[in-house]
Amino acid sequence: MIKTEVSLQNLINTVDEEAMIPQNVYAKTLRPLLPAEAFAPDSSKLVILLINLIILILGWTIASGLDRWPVYLLWLYLPFAIIMGNSVIVLLFSSHDLMHGSAIRNVRAMRIISLLGLTLGWMPPTLWKAVHNREHHNKTNSLKDPDRNYLYQQPKTWGKWIQNLFVPSSEVKPFWLTVGMTSAWGVQTFRNLTSVLLFNSESVDYVQAAFTVNSKERRAIAGEFLIILMLHLSILAYLEFNPIKLVLSYFLPIGIGYAGTIFYVYTNHMLSRMTSVNDPLINSLSIRVPKIFDLLHLNFSYHTEHHIFPGINSDYYPLVQELLKIHYSDRFNLLDAGEAWRLMLQTPRHYKDENTFTDWDGEKDITCPLGRSIS
Repeated sequence: MIKTEVSLQNLINTVDEEAMIPQNVYAKTLRPLLPAEAFAPDSSKLVILLINLIILILGWTIASGLDRWPVYLLWLYLPFAIIMGNSVIVLLFSSHDLMHGSAIRNVRAMRIISLLGLTLGWMPPTLWKAVHNREHHNKTNSLKDPDRNYLYQQPKTWGKWIQNLFVPSSEVKPFWLTVGMTSAWGVQTFRNLTSVLLFNSESVDYVQAAFTVNSKERRAIAGEFLIILMLHLSILAYLEFNPIKLVLSYFLPIGIGYAGTIFYVYTNHMLSRMTSVNDPLINSLSIRVPKIFDLLHLNFSYHTEHHIFPGINSDYYPLVQELLKIHYSDRFNLLDAGEAWRLMLQTPRHYKDENTFTDWDGEKDITCPLGRSIS
């Protein structure tokens, strides 16, 4: 395994590291240009999380009586299912911000609240802290990043096969792309969860980049997962395991929520080149979406900005973007959401090297569309 890692590392050593700018350099340069309140905890964001929890509870309360609705009126529940689906997105994004410390700094309260917010994503907060805050943010789009594309050279495991089947690419089939939009979040969570709980070894080959946690974290992840499982079973039991209730108020909102979430996640880094130095302007992408979605989704489209200042109040991401346009316009990746999606569907999804995408069989090579030369 060590020999394999060394050979894979050679794939990205062709990039001149001196041309990269580490994340902390951007942060040091831009922080004095931002107001102090941008970095203060904003507890009002907890209200947003609470409101969306209430929306979901209200939706399940209404759904508990769906078995008494005439069949021809069941469609009237669909608008509420869509609203619930958006609440799933907001819970995931607000919990994401919460875990970065942008709402409160009390660790115990943060863990309890985030457990509620991440439950519908089946994501234990301790696992999220490890896989996202620690691994992804410190090793973004490098060989060690668990959220990157698979390498062509990696074994064709079940994890890689599912990723190839589901993820937007020039090879993906419309049916499987649709299936993937509603389930890819769960698949990625399952891969990382089982990797840590069952093996906890960097030799696990069905994830993009395996990582380990200490024994205390591992016990916490297992305990949190059991709580999440019980909460899901409680919802199903409340809905009496009734197929109509489950489809309309459980599976449909979760599917919508996962699809909305994964749309953002796909564009965050998967179009970008790999980097051996954590340079957010090279390995990340921000997208433009209609303002209503920025309002609803806590400015999650400003993803490069988030990687420079992970703990900043998301209300200030637009200001960070304006500073990036002024100071680093030649490096900043910013695309309309539709253009980013089009590029994803025109390119393969496996890394052949740090700046080249290839397909499952290694027969199609396409230079990363965001891989501008840097100096």
